[in-house]
Amino acid sequence: MTSARDLRELNDEDLKTRERDLNDQLFRLRIQKAMGHLDTPLKLREIRRDLARVKTVLRQKITAAGRS
Repeated sequence: MTSARDLRELNDEDLKTRERDLNDQLFRLRIQKAMGHLDTPLKLREIRRDLARVKTVLRQKITAAGRS
C-alpha cells in the first residue's frame, strides 16, 4: 500500500506509469477472480484503493498547475 504523501513526491510521468501498472494488475486479478483462482481477495481491494490514491494525487497536481 502506498501513502498519498509518498505519491505526492513523484512526478506526473511516474504517477501515470503507476496508474497503468495498477490498472493492469487489477485487470489480471479480476480475471483470476472470475476463473476462481484468486488466492487473496483482499488484494483486489488494496489495488483498487491504491489506484484511487494515484488518480486523486494526479488530479490534485493537474488542478494545482492550472491555478498557477
